[in-house]
Amino acid sequence: MRHGKKFNHLGRKAAHRKAMLSNMATSLILHKRISTTLAKAKELKKYLEPLVTRAKEDTTHNRRMAFAYLKNKEAIIELFGEVIAKVATRPGGYTRIIKTGFRLGDNAEMCIIELVDFNELMLKDAQPAKKTTRRSRRGSGKSTAAEETKATAAPAVEEAPAKDAEEPKAPEASADSAEEETDNK
Repeated sequence: MRHGKKFNHLGRKAAHRKAMLSNMATSLILHKRISTTLAKAKELKKYLEPLVTRAKEDTTHNRRMAFAYLKNKEAIIELFGEVIAKVATRPGGYTRIIKTGFRLGDNAEMCIIELVDFNELMLKDAQPAKKTTRRSRRGSGKSTAAEETKATAAPAVEEAPAKDAEEPKAPEASADSAEEETDNK
């Protein structure tokens, strides 16, 4: 019976599948981000995340177990060194899958799989998102009046570039001429 034996075989024999996942995991550790199909990325996530958890405890046994999966000395050095230095405090979820659309040839769903703590762009966006102030429903009239004046001032600024779009001008002159036009009116 096949009870509980459910995973994606990826259309390959066992040896080919293991070799492919080993190579993909090595590439992900060394390059921090790879592009692949969604099905392969999901299987790679299940393959790699237990290795990263094991690497949190740097023992000879854990290094040998990781080497049995990855079969690459450089990847082991990188995993137990730089990767673990960044994800040591994280309780799990070391990888992120970002869908990128469909491949032209066979319409396979493509994605980027990356190590979470190595994407500087996402880390920068995550930090300012925290909001520490709390606002009540009953606000003073001054704050709403200030917001209304900002709202009415914003469309006037947006309309000025639309008038400039009709007349093609040099990029440097358009900003100066827009100020002159508003001063003349």
